[in-house]
This record gives sequence, C-alpha cells and structure tokens, in this order.
Amino acid sequence: MSPAAPPSPSPAPTSRLLDWRVRFGALALIWGFSFLFIKVGTEGFAPFQVTFGRLLFGTVVLAVAIIVKRDRLPRGARVWGHLTVAAFLLNALPFSLFAYAELTIPSTLAGICNATTPLWGMVLSLVALSEDRPTRVRAAGLGIGFIGVLTVLGAWQGFSGLDVTGTALALLASFSYAVGWIYVRRTLSGTGASHLSLAGSQVGLATLQLAVVTPLFTSLPKSVDVVPLLAVIALGALGTGYAMLLQYGVVAEVGPTTAAMVTYFIPVIATAAGVALLDERLTWNTPVGALVVLAGAALTQTRTSRRTPPPPTPTEPTPAEPRRAEPTPAPEPEAAAARQPASRT
Repeated sequence: MSPAAPPSPSPAPTSRLLDWRVRFGALALIWGFSFLFIKVGTEGFAPFQVTFGRLLFGTVVLAVAIIVKRDRLPRGARVWGHLTVAAFLLNALPFSLFAYAELTIPSTLAGICNATTPLWGMVLSLVALSEDRPTRVRAAGLGIGFIGVLTVLGAWQGFSGLDVTGTALALLASFSYAVGWIYVRRTLSGTGASHLSLAGSQVGLATLQLAVVTPLFTSLPKSVDVVPLLAVIALGALGTGYAMLLQYGVVAEVGPTTAAMVTYFIPVIATAAGVALLDERLTWNTPVGALVVLAGAALTQTRTSRRTPPPPTPTEPTPAEPRRAEPTPAPEPEAAAARQPASRT
C-alpha cells in the first residue's frame, strides 16, 4: 500500500503540534470507550446485532468521507478477495467475539485482553508466520506480557470467579487481529489504493458478512431501548468510522510510531470507564497486571533492524487499532491499530 499522503503545511508549528495531540487524545478516548459501548449495546441487542450495527454506522461514515474526498475504490478481483479475508479477520470476527465476550466478562477485562494483540503477534513471529525476526528483548517482552495476563486473570487463585469462556473469546479476538495484520501486510501492500478507500472497502465488506450471518442466528428485538441503540451508533460512527479518519490524520502527520502509542492508553481508559460508569469491580491484580501486559507489549514492538518499516495502514480497536503496517480499519479496538489496515476496537 502506498503511504499516507503528507498533510498540508500548517502556518504555525505550535498549533500543528497541539492539533495532533488533541486528535490523538480523542482517538484514545474513543477507542477506550468502545468496550463500554459494547457492554451497553449488548444489554439491548444480541452480540451479532451489536456488531452489525457497529459496522453499518462505521461504513456510512467512511463512505461519506470517500465521497467528499472523491477517492477511488480499490480495483482488481484479487485485491477485493484479500480485502474480504481482511474484513473477516480484522472486523467481522473480532468485533463479534468481543461482543459475545462482554455478555459474561466486564468491559475492563475485555479492554485489557485487547492489549494482548502484540503478544500474539510475537507468538506468530516465533512460528515463522511473520516476517519480523524475534530478538531477545522481544522474546523477553512476550514472557513479561504472559506474566501480566496471568496476573490479570488471578492465576494464583485458580482463576476463581473468572468466566473462562468469555475471557477466551476476548483473547481469541485479539489473536484474530494479530493474524489479520500479518495477512494484510503480506497481501495488500503495494496495491496503489489509498488508506481511506481500503479502510472503507474493508469495513463495507465486513458489514455484508454480518448482514448474512446476523439473521441466521438472531431475531429482531421486540423493543428497542434508546441507550443501547445510542451505544451501538456511537460504537460504529465514532469507534469504527470517525476514529479511523482520526488515525489516518495522526499517522500522516506524526508517523506510525508515535501514532501507535495510542494503543497503550486504550486499556487504561477502558478500565477507568468501566469502573466509573458501569460500577465494575476492580481488584488490585487487574491494573497491576494490565501495566505488566503493556510493558511486555511495548518490548515486543522494539526494532533492532535497520530495515525501513512498512507504510502505514488503516483498523478499529482496532483496537485496533498500533503495530500495523498497512492502511486498514482498526480496532477495537479495539484497537489496537495505528499502523495497520482497517480493523479496531
């Protein structure tokens, strides 16, 4: 994929610096609150319905942006085939897994599980599924991150009180992000399409995938509550659509390395939001373990090679949404996702 177009010059360097910082903070807040929106959304809708609504409203925002910028959609059957796979791995699958996970686990735990994505990426590199060569420092980061995960889950207590299924689904969602990012880097680089068109196309394809699946496993709700509906709209329009546009601007202005740091704020914000607004219980091991996970994740992202990093790409949430090297939607966040194609949180 081609790198993002350079931003237009700003008359005042100071205002420019403030501008990207404000957008960076907004991006962290939006992706951090995505897990709260998922939790609230599932109180009124089935998980697949939450995911479909998220993707639908995200697609609308990105489609409007493509029309306004008069951007062109990607061309070629092969490109669209790869985008279809990317849409499943980076959007349809992880978004659905997080929605199902939050039926039984708190949003704080889901946000922390999302932060394990770089650890999964490191695991994949160890089994030669990634072009990144593991180093001692990165391997140490994997070990530290694993200890952090065990701390969050309370392994010394025998995982007492932990919903194993919900936690496994959240961790599987993060694993899907890692697989998706590697897939995108290998298949969608050098297409000549813009970050925006790739992101919009990917999210649109994921919407079509959920449009097929959702009616098969759910029925229309008998009533629609306003709060869950607003949560789904915010999750899609802000967390999937607008957040990707913010990410694109930040990456173009300050580069993928700085933009990728947003990932480390997401679990902090998700935890604070869950405790303050949803009255979720927080024990000492959750924040301590989260910090250890983030430290390990940061170490897995260190680079000793002199190779030029791949161009930035667009994902929700992910992240999600930071170790991405191609423009796709992120996540959930989801996150996790300043250097990859359309995914996140």
